[in-house]
Formats: sequence, C-alpha cells, structure tokens
Amino acid sequence: MSQLASAFPQEQQFLAAFQQAIETQSFDRMILSQYKGELEHLEKMTLRVISLQNQSVLSCLYRYQTQDVTKNYPLDEAVSLVQSLLAACKQANLFTLTEELQLKKNKKKAMLNKTQLKGSAKKSEEQQTHDRSKHRYVDQDSYFLQPLGITDAKAQIIPSMARKWKQINKFVEIFSGALEQINKQDHALRVVDFGSGKGYLTFALYDYLAKHGELPFVTGVELNSKMVEFCQQVASASDFKQLDFFQGDVRTYQPEHLDVMIALHACDVATDFAIHTGIRLNAQMIMCAPCCHKELRPQLKSPEVLKPMLQFGIHAGQQAEMLTDTIRALLLKAYGYETKVFEFVALEHTSKNKMILATKRKDDQAPDQQVLAQIQALKQMYGIEKHSLELLLNDQWDQQDIGCKC
Repeated sequence: MSQLASAFPQEQQFLAAFQQAIETQSFDRMILSQYKGELEHLEKMTLRVISLQNQSVLSCLYRYQTQDVTKNYPLDEAVSLVQSLLAACKQANLFTLTEELQLKKNKKKAMLNKTQLKGSAKKSEEQQTHDRSKHRYVDQDSYFLQPLGITDAKAQIIPSMARKWKQINKFVEIFSGALEQINKQDHALRVVDFGSGKGYLTFALYDYLAKHGELPFVTGVELNSKMVEFCQQVASASDFKQLDFFQGDVRTYQPEHLDVMIALHACDVATDFAIHTGIRLNAQMIMCAPCCHKELRPQLKSPEVLKPMLQFGIHAGQQAEMLTDTIRALLLKAYGYETKVFEFVALEHTSKNKMILATKRKDDQAPDQQVLAQIQALKQMYGIEKHSLELLLNDQWDQQDIGCKC
C-alpha cells in the first residue's frame, strides 16, 4: 500500500499510522464522524478488518439517519479509501491495540492527539485473542435496533433491554457456528423464521448475514397482523431489501425452497409442522426452541419401574417434554441430520429454553432404520401411540388444530 498526499501534515501522519496498523495487524477499528460530503444523511462510518471467505477485508459500516449500509473493500485499497473519506470528515478516531489517535480539523488547521491505552502494552497475544473472542455478533450501531427498542438514539443499549440484547447475540452466535458446518448452496441463502414476533432475531440474522458477505432472502412468518406491518416498516427503513414478513403460520406459509428453518416457541405440535417443513424441503439447518408440550402427556403410561417417580405430576410433565423432544431429535437424526439438544438463553421471560439444532449431513440417504427402531422402542416403553412429526413424515397426518403460538 502506498501513502497518498493529504491536505495537512497531521492528516498524513494519521494515514501513515493507519497504514502501519493494517500492515502490523494491530488495527482495531476507526470511526470517521462529522461527515460533510456529498452523501445525504450520512452521519458516520465505522471501519474494521473482518475475515470473509478466509480472506481479510476492510469492512465499512456507513451509518445514515435511517439505515445502515455495509460495504467491504480489499485491504490494498484501505489507505486510498480512508483518505477519500477523511477528506469529507472533520473528525477521525483510530484505535490500535496500544493507542488511540484522534484527528480533528477545520478549513484552516488540523490537530492530532495520541493517547496510550491503559494496560495495552502488557497484554499478551493470548489475552488479546481472549478479548476479541468476547465480541458481539450484532453491531450495536445497527439502525434496526433503535425502532425495535433495543438501543436509544445514541446507539446505547436501553438498560431494560440488556437481557434481550444478550439473547439476540447468543442466538446469532449459535447460528454462525452452525452456518460453518452446512453445505453452502450456489444461491442466496433462504431463511424462514416461523413465529417471528417483533422480529428481534429475524432482523439480527439478516443484518449478520448481510455484513458477512451474504445476500440472504429472509422471511418472518407471524400471525399478528400489527406485528407484520410494524416489522415490514422497520425492514424498509433499514434498507433490508430482501427481508419481508408474512401474516400466517407454519400451515399457511408454504415456501418452495428453504435453506434455514427457524421456529422458536412454536406452540405444541406447531413445532412438528415446522420441523417437517424443514425436512421436506431439505433445509440445511433447522433451529427449534419447542414449548407447550401437550401431545404426549395424556398418552404417557408409566413403566412399572418408573411409577414411583412419575406419580408426581411435575415429573410426569418433565418426562413427557423430554420424550417429545427426544423423538423429534431422533427423527431428525434418522432423516440425515446431525442433531444437538442443549440449553439456550430464554427468548422471553420463561423457563422454556431448550434448543434443538440440526444440520444436514452431506450424504443424503434413506431414513436410518436403526434410529427408527430406537424411536419405536421408546414409544412402546411409554405406551405412546401418536407423535405428530412421525405421522407427518409418514404422510399419515389427519387434519386437526396445531395449537396456538406462545
């Protein structure tokens, strides 16, 4: 990279420091503010180095009054890009692993101040790696967080929404890990979120994918018409062109193609309908947080050895819940998915915080008869005659109410 000429010596020093930080891999981030250029309603820009398809690029988040736009640039264009942006900004802050440089300027002069970051010189490479691992998966400056009530006008987390903020990031963290395991298709990722509600996770997912080089098609499916209208307005204001919302449920929305199926807190057997949709359309990833397990409880017959334990109602309910989700997980496994069941931070103020995460194996094969035999043995042990997901997969479902959305 070659340094370009600048209007002030201080600006040249700032650019030289940025170039050195990039070349020595000590660059953390840069914030360009007080923009006075030709782009209307642009307030500031935040630049970071990210890894995209195993290659480092300079990612620039352009923050406008009503939307965020992210663009990625090759590192060999970094200095010339920053110089052109810097020419239209009155202030720039460069953060490295050891110091902060602040450049302030007007038409007549420029001032450059350097501040040593406390304790940075003592940080080991291991500690720096640890610090970076704690980063958030959702950019706090993202515009969509404001109308959703997560952040205020200054992009600060509203205290009462701190728990929700943590939940959003945990969800995207789980998703990002699973995304690395699936077989990427040669088309834009297609995601459906059944029971999207106010859209906290739907928006965060779209934003994360867009900022990491994907151009996804994301649909939130929600029964509440007012929620659908609200979310569509926020999507438009955020300039999320390939994010839309559909009024309906898992039975009324029938996509033709699907890569990622999400169903968090779909009530009772609505979860089974959602999983069936994912399997039927060969989804590469299925994420479910089941709730309101009602189907198996009336069928449950206590094995003789378990009667002393299952005589207590709370234990019988927990057993029915565990059995319901075990059969779901085993059916996913039988139909070609690597499946995990684990505790997830509750999305609402509820104890229903279990997640079923399934990723499609590369080898597409017929249902695993050994796993299906395990399911039959469990059903026989507990006297279970009907499990909706199994009936759906066997095309034996007869029409009935699938329950509410919680």
